[in-house]
Order: sequence, then structure tokens, then C-alpha cells
Amino acid sequence: MAFQFSLATVLRVRGLVEEQEERMLQRILLEIARSNEALAVTDTAIARTNASRSTDKFKPFLGHDLHAIYGEVKELKENRKNIVEQIEKLGQLRDKQIVIYEKARQNREMLSDMRDERRNEHESEIARLEQKTLDDIFISRRSRN
Repeated sequence: MAFQFSLATVLRVRGLVEEQEERMLQRILLEIARSNEALAVTDTAIARTNASRSTDKFKPFLGHDLHAIYGEVKELKENRKNIVEQIEKLGQLRDKQIVIYEKARQNREMLSDMRDERRNEHESEIARLEQKTLDDIFISRRSRN
């Protein structure tokens, strides 16, 4: 008599939902990592541009070159601001996704625990029946002698 869990399909679906939510969380974390890398690149570019400007401050510049440098710095700072905002939004999204993932995991674990409990009960019942059968065989052999 094989063990069959009546909610096996529900458990399988909940496992799939948990995996889907985990993948979504991993995508968000990957996007946060990419944004942090982009922020580091932007910060490096800003620092490089500022250092270049500092070392070249006594050199003669054409007005349009100086204007281009300031435009580049302004663009880099605006890009940095956008990246920081994106990281904050992704952080909020990550926090929400963690809650969703944990709920999905708890739902799956609840059924997994129930299945394990039922399997243990089933195995105990099978062992008890086998022992009863062995006891009956022993008693019948003993009574023949």
C-alpha cells in the first residue's frame, strides 16, 4: 500500500509559485547590483572629470570646451541622481518581493510539513500492521505445537 498525499498537486503548484517568486526576487537583486555598478561607474567618471578640471585649471581653454566640460559634469550628476532613485525604487520593490516570497515559502512549507506528517503516520500504520501480522503468525504457529 503506497503512500499517496491527497494534496500533492496543490503542493506542487505552491512549490512552482515559490520558485517563481524566488526568481523574481533574484531578478530584482540582479538589477540592484547592475544599478550599483552603474552608479560606481558614474561616480568614477565624475571624479575623473573633476580631477581633470582641477589639474587643467591654469591651462587656457576655449569657451566652448569649458562649456562642454560643465555640460558633461551636469549630465553625469543628473544620471547619478536617476540611478540613485532607481536603486531606491528597486530597494522598495525588493522589500515587497521578499514579503511575497516568504509568504509563498510558508505556504509550501505548511503543505510539505503536512505531507511529511501524513507519510510518517502512514509508515507507522504500515509498521504496526506488519508487526500485528507477524504476531498473528507467531501465535498461530505456537498454538499448533
